[in-house]
Amino acid sequence: MKCFACKAEIQDYSSICPQCGKDPQPNPYEAPNAGWARPASNPSEGDATGGIIPYKNPKALIAYYLGIFSGLPFIGFFLAVPAVVLGIMGLRDRTRNPAIKGSIHAGIGIGCGAIFTLLWGGLIILFIITALTRGR
Repeated sequence: MKCFACKAEIQDYSSICPQCGKDPQPNPYEAPNAGWARPASNPSEGDATGGIIPYKNPKALIAYYLGIFSGLPFIGFFLAVPAVVLGIMGLRDRTRNPAIKGSIHAGIGIGCGAIFTLLWGGLIILFIITALTRGR
């Protein structure tokens, strides 16, 4: 086996090159132009899901699910408002660190949350007005 630093012949599985004293194995994250292959994936580029699920941005992911489930009757209003808030927080985090992804999930959370906040909020107001006018 040859040392990647000085190209000296060394024994297999040596932890230190006797010629130059360096690690004979390449560190792909340390020197990308040193002549050896780059790593198959960079830890900041995504995940095993191909970036589909933004597990590094939990606010956006929770906003997405809250936004989807805010369409449920009776509890939808109480899920819709946090979906909007968490979606905005998830987008803010995404802007600060683009590697965490999740802008689509945050957007869906904000959109669904806003629509269902208006829908359920309007129905709650209509219900209250109807209950007050019947009492007269």
